[in-house]
Formats: sequence, C-alpha cells, structure tokens
Amino acid sequence: MTDTLEQSATRGTATRRVDALVVGAGLSGLYMLHRFRGLGLDTVVLEAGGDIGGTWYWNRYPGARCDVESMEYSYSFDPELEQDWEWSEKYPTQPEILRYVHHVADRFGLHDGVRLDTRVASAHFRDRDGRWTVTTEGGEVWDTEQLVMATGCLSTSKLPEIPGVETFVGRTLHTAHWPHEGADFTGRRVAVIGTGSSGIQAIPLIADEAADLTVFQRTANFSMPANNAPLDPEAQAERKRGYPEHRKAARESGFGIPVPAATQSALEVDPEERRARYEATWGRNLVGMLTSYTDSIVDPAANETAAEFVREKIRGIVHDPETAETLCPRDHPFGTKRPCLDSGYYATFNREHVQLVDLKKTPLTEITARGLRTTEREYEVDDLVFATGFDAMTGSLAAIDLRGRDGKRLADAWADGPVTHLGLQVAGFPNLYTITGPGSPSVLSNMMVSIEQHVDFVADAVRYAHERGATVIESTEEAAQGWTDHVREVGDYTLYPQANSWYMGANVPGKPRVFMAYIGGVGAYRQHCDQLAADGYTGFAFSSA
Repeated sequence: MTDTLEQSATRGTATRRVDALVVGAGLSGLYMLHRFRGLGLDTVVLEAGGDIGGTWYWNRYPGARCDVESMEYSYSFDPELEQDWEWSEKYPTQPEILRYVHHVADRFGLHDGVRLDTRVASAHFRDRDGRWTVTTEGGEVWDTEQLVMATGCLSTSKLPEIPGVETFVGRTLHTAHWPHEGADFTGRRVAVIGTGSSGIQAIPLIADEAADLTVFQRTANFSMPANNAPLDPEAQAERKRGYPEHRKAARESGFGIPVPAATQSALEVDPEERRARYEATWGRNLVGMLTSYTDSIVDPAANETAAEFVREKIRGIVHDPETAETLCPRDHPFGTKRPCLDSGYYATFNREHVQLVDLKKTPLTEITARGLRTTEREYEVDDLVFATGFDAMTGSLAAIDLRGRDGKRLADAWADGPVTHLGLQVAGFPNLYTITGPGSPSVLSNMMVSIEQHVDFVADAVRYAHERGATVIESTEEAAQGWTDHVREVGDYTLYPQANSWYMGANVPGKPRVFMAYIGGVGAYRQHCDQLAADGYTGFAFSSA
C-alpha cells in the first residue's frame, strides 16, 4: 500500500489519499480489492472486525452454517482456486467458510490491503473535485475517488423491541455477536428469542447442553431438513470437472442455483403427482420446492400446496399436536420469508426439557432481572440468547453518515425506501457503489453468484470510465427511479409483499415497508446489466471533476 499523506488543515490529521476505498472485508470486499488491484488502482479495505470474513467472522453461534451447498458457495473467478480447494461437507460450517476466506486471501495476497478494527463513521462527497472524504470512528481521514460499500445485507444486528434488556443480571448473547471462545450451556436454564435461520440452527445444539430450554417464537418459519453429510470425494471431483457448465447455468438461473425449469402449474397436476414432486425436492436444496411449479410464488392456491406439504411434515415430526400447530407457519406464503435449513429443529421440541412459547398468544412485555415476562407469566433463566436478526439490506448503510452531492444525506434520499439503479448506485452519490444492495437479486440468490457479478460490473465500469478519461460515474435520476419502479412492479406480481419479512423491512419499527430485493431472476438481471454495459453503460453519466 502506497498512501500519499496530506496534512489536513482543518482536522490536524494525516489524510491518506488512495484511488479506491472498500468498506468491509467479507467475500465481496476481498474480491473487490482483487479486481481493483488488477486495474492498477491503489486500494484499501476498511474492516470494522478484528479479522477478515464478514458474515463468517461475526456469526459464530452454535450450528452456524451456510444454507447454500459448499460446491455452490465459492468463488468462480479463478479455475485453479476452484480445483484446489476441498470442501468437507455438503453444507459448509462457519469455521470452514472462514478457513476458505483466509485461503483465498493468502493465495491472492490480499491481507496487506485490509485495515482491521477500523469502523467507518462518515463519507462525504466533495463536489469541487469529485472525490470522497471518509472518516473512521478512530479519527482517520481518507481521500478516495472510488468508494465501494461491501458492508453486507445482513450485518447490522438488532435486539427485540422489549424494555428491560439492561436489567437482566444473567448472561446475554446475540447470534450475530457470539463470543469467539464459545458459550457453554451445560446445566443452565436458557431462553432463545427468535426462530429465524440463526435460531433454527442454534436451538438443537443449545438443547443438547442446557438443563432447560425455552424458545420464544413470534413467527413460525418454514424449515426443511439440510440432510447434511460429508462430501463424497468422487462426487466433488465430478462437480469440479463440470464446473464451467455448472457455473454458467448458475449465472443464468433464477436464484443462482441451477435447477430444472418448471413447466407446469401446481394446480394442473394430480395431487399424488404433486406430492411426489415435493417429496423428491424435500431436503435436497433451498430452492427446490419454490421452483417445482411455474406459479409457486405468484398464485396463493398453488403456494398453499407447498405450504401445507411442509406443515404435514412438521405434524409428522412433532409429537405434541398443540406444539406442532404452533410451529406450523400460517401468516405468510411459503418462500416469502427465506426458507430455513435445519438439522433436527422440529424434533428438538419432542425433548422433555424444551418448551415453546407462542408470542402471538402471550406476547413478551418486558425483560426482568431474572428472565422474561409475558402477559401470562415470568420465566426465570440463566442465559438470554437473542436470535432476533438484522436491519437488513439498508441497515449497514444507514449506520454511516453518507452524504452525496450538495451534502444530501442518504437517509433523506431513502426516507420512503431505497431508490437505486440496479442495486448498485444511488443518484446524487457519484462513485459510490453498493455491492448486492437493495434493488438487486442479492438475498434472493446464492450470494456468491451475485457478489461476483456486482464486483465485476463495478470494476469493468471503472475501467471503462478511466479509459475514456472520466473520473466520475453517476447513475441518472431517471435510471434509478425507473429501475426502482421496475423492482417494485415485479415484486408486486409475486406473493412476497404479503409477508411481514425483513425483505420488506417489516422487522424494524418505522422502516419503510418496501420489498427491497429484485425477484426478476439472477439470470435476467445479469442479461440486463450486460446489455447496459454493451451499450456504453446506459443510465450512468461519466464526467471528469
């Protein structure tokens, strides 16, 4: 790293001048560093955590595991990397993914481009010269032309809106901030609040240790068995031999995972045939049931056939009928909240020391010094585990004081919901890029496919600009509004807006209720982006400051 040091008269601190600054050293930030370096850009990554890895550095709770198969959840940009790395299981655990991230960073010499324990506080665009001033919480000041927010879609955690958290005298843990040394629950009374993906993964393992486990559920979720197992070496070798074709199919697919295209409506086939189709996809991958029929995510009656199939599975696993019904989701269509993958989640409620509290019937009223109180009773516990999720898609951006042209705050620009061009740029915020941002497929896809596509798009656009003598790239207002309208129109055609999901921002009080992801498909989105690039980046303005 060869920073040019300038003395800031106003701050009295050394300002480090670089070509590009990337915020976040997860899978997207590291690949962005690699691509920018390939363009000869002096690039630095600022990372709030104590190590690289992003999601897989922070999330260390028991059972933390990716819900996309390991052979799919990996970089495709380097054929030798693809062939050399060996995965051990069908679904990779957090420690294995973190080892993979370090392997990639070692292989491509990325560690020296990352500054750890460095959290960005503000980023202000300078109209006079078309560059950004970025300030960290530690007082460092950076001057950069390109600013890439690789801050992740699920990285700003949240606590439940319940009074009294600070009064609890026992141990509190959040799945997104798990202690690196782990947490022993042996012989302890534990409460878990939340039954989203992290709760569903952690609850069976916490139950293995705890003397008593109480799960507080506000919303029942659809979950399918992971059927995780060690990877057969020959099967892994076969996939590697077919990687070029497989990766191409993934990039052209709807969700970034190749599956056969549906050809029939769920309502036009015999019930026995439909059930056989669902049985064939049950426990195979995350998107199998969603893509079995053409109308699964657009027709309520078609969707209900899949939803009821899952409920029947739950009833067949959970012994107590009342508990089984409480665990059966009924307030949202199947798939409109990201389905979870589990290892023994529903069966955990057959254990004598595990109980389920339905917060729809008896809401939580407060956290007390000794535990939790509902409208019905108080539960005394030793440990409180919050599996309460994230301020998704926009939370990590809202946490930074981001200001574009004329000092306009991103928070004000997005007061009614995010408006972006392709989920990549915001009009009025030149040279600022949001990797897998709102308005892109991102959280509805295999994130690795979307990450690589976004990073490549940004790198190619910057190269295109520089080759033409331009230093500023900015989405037009018309393009951003037009794309956002399209995202909303496509979303409204589906069942997704019917759910009070984090896709909609519904889990954060006061957040605008907007379907933030693009459901038009990973392949269709890529085609659109490629066409814009081929046409000279339609919708983006290029200039020199």
